[in-house]
Amino acid sequence: MSLLVQRVAETLSSHGSLAQAVPGFQPRAGQTDMAMAVCQTLEQGGQLVVEAGTGVGKTYAYLVPVLLSGQRALVSTATKALQDQLFSRDIPRLVEVLGLPIRVALLKGRSNYLCLHRMEQARHSAEAAQPGAQRALAKIETWSQATRTGDMAELSGLDERSSLWPLVTSTRDNCLGSSCPRYRACHVNLARKEAMASDVVVINHHLFFADMAVRETGMAELLPSVRVVIFDEAHQLNEVGVNFLGHQLGTAQLLDVTRDMLATGLQLARGLADWQGVCAGLERAARELRLMGGKRHSATKLRWTEEAPEGIHAGAWAQSLQDVGAACVQALQALDTVSEIAPDFMRLHDRVAEVAKRVDAFLNPCAPDAVRWVDISASQMRLMEAPLDIAETVRERLMKQSAAIAHDEVDQEPPPWQDEPSFEASTAGFDEAHGAEASPFDAAFPMRPVEDTRPRAWVFTSATLGDDPRLRWFTEPCGLESATVLRVSSPFDYPAQASLYVPRDIVRPNDPAHSAQVAAMASDAVRRLGGRTLVLTTTLRALRAIGDVMKQQLEGSGIEVLVQGEWPKRHLMERFREGAKVGEGGCVLVASATFWEGFDVPGDALQLVIIDKLPFPPPNDPLVEARSKRLEAQGRSPFNDYFVPEAVVALKQGAGRLIRTESDQGVLVLCDNRLVTTGYGRRLIAALPPMHQLQTAEALAQSLDALSQDFISRTSTTTF
Repeated sequence: MSLLVQRVAETLSSHGSLAQAVPGFQPRAGQTDMAMAVCQTLEQGGQLVVEAGTGVGKTYAYLVPVLLSGQRALVSTATKALQDQLFSRDIPRLVEVLGLPIRVALLKGRSNYLCLHRMEQARHSAEAAQPGAQRALAKIETWSQATRTGDMAELSGLDERSSLWPLVTSTRDNCLGSSCPRYRACHVNLARKEAMASDVVVINHHLFFADMAVRETGMAELLPSVRVVIFDEAHQLNEVGVNFLGHQLGTAQLLDVTRDMLATGLQLARGLADWQGVCAGLERAARELRLMGGKRHSATKLRWTEEAPEGIHAGAWAQSLQDVGAACVQALQALDTVSEIAPDFMRLHDRVAEVAKRVDAFLNPCAPDAVRWVDISASQMRLMEAPLDIAETVRERLMKQSAAIAHDEVDQEPPPWQDEPSFEASTAGFDEAHGAEASPFDAAFPMRPVEDTRPRAWVFTSATLGDDPRLRWFTEPCGLESATVLRVSSPFDYPAQASLYVPRDIVRPNDPAHSAQVAAMASDAVRRLGGRTLVLTTTLRALRAIGDVMKQQLEGSGIEVLVQGEWPKRHLMERFREGAKVGEGGCVLVASATFWEGFDVPGDALQLVIIDKLPFPPPNDPLVEARSKRLEAQGRSPFNDYFVPEAVVALKQGAGRLIRTESDQGVLVLCDNRLVTTGYGRRLIAALPPMHQLQTAEALAQSLDALSQDFISRTSTTTF
């Protein structure tokens, strides 16, 4: 048994440092099993895929081994919220408990940081003249004087949807880089420098793939320097990667560069070019490209299998794209005349040139093993080309480098704080040729070897990664078929804590009356429970329909119906959590999309989850169609090998909102009788935690009444 394994096992034991320092911490067999597997991967290198059920404590299961190993690590998460939780709570707590000399950094995408240069320019923009904008901008300017990080998450009262947000932040397109007059004070630059000098860097999947796609500094520099990479909430990895590894061109992107070019030209080079004429031409070309898709009242995806998207004349489409390209040429000519005046013009030139390059790409045939489509809404259009999955990228660009290093070079020396250092260890990090430390990474632990030749360790983990022993839903599209796979069950007593009800008499999901029946049943259940209910829908149409009916039926009941889209997500979550407080009216939240996962409401605030129907992927989605055709070409069943596993993972994520701790109690209602009438339905139920199954509506009512009475009893006791 290695020293690392010993220390990890001791830390996670009933008498270990976590049990002594963290209130409520208890040893969990599944957590220990996962931690031991992580230890082995850290020592030997390779890829480990772990499905860890809710309540296992997977965060500590990978953090404890990583921190005790003393190896530099990247930890990538699915969301910025989880990023903040790891950086602000989980890792600092462990570092303190374990007493380790570890530096931790948080790194987000560029648009999450205040751009000082753009903030200074914002007051001259048209958006700043809108009512209330000057006051909000003054608030941002005041905050800018006090913030150390420039992380926009620190600034309360400014939603990401605000028109001011893009004015005071930068993107890859409009960032001036080292040419910026505020480069030395740039928050993005400082965050990256801090990350380069840290031992553990917390990033997110979007940043990981975005940086890989454009080969920028930052993460792209960081990855070669670390030996350990952890992907938490890894079930999102494939879809995030697909979005970044392809090509896209949007009319909103065209209008953004047009707006910036006009503002910069009139401010810094008025009269040196016909800025209004050039920008008008590019804006007109962008708007005409959007009009090629016709009038749309809701978001739509158009297939693009031939020369043009479906329903659009090929000749007219090509001409419209060529018009955009011609407008870009005119803009480049105007920018050429002023490129030396200010770095802003040089960056604008690069942006327009990149747009022209993408136009040319979309005028040519689609790349092999990729799919094209058009995302179109009432106001904008995006041309998309993406690979079907990230398997090739993972194999060729991530794992190939790791595989080139022989496993017989594994060095299992303990981290420097665990034992007396050798002479070699004490002098490591000193470059004799240059008389200086070879790298800022090596200074993190002064006695760490300069060059770690061991194979890189990759850990991928989530609560939901599939429903078969090899977790093929995840491993195949991610190119991890040869990875070590571990499945760890949840420690929760689901038969005692949760019940499952499937209404047999509800109409099929394709029936127009289905949403109304779901809303009626949900309203009745909510009245019995007094709120504390989350209704998850698979489509925005069902979201609106169910939300409207429930508002009507629960009017005057004292129960507030919250509907996604009516308020910012943060406000909805905060209000919902308040719904179980003594003296507060109960809440029901009707939501879709992002609320299926990452919405953590332990305790009494959530005791009923209702799902309107099985979350199959939409069969007419161009990416879904392309993946289905590929499986057919391989002689496989798209339904059994793609649609059902996709539904399994999504359903497990939604159902996972119900029970979050060992003391939670609740009911899950799945309003789709295909679960009990079809063979694949039984497969879906088998993939869920083993909840007690309710057979009748009367049994459901009794269960809800019992939860309500128990809640009233406990809150009354608390009150007095």
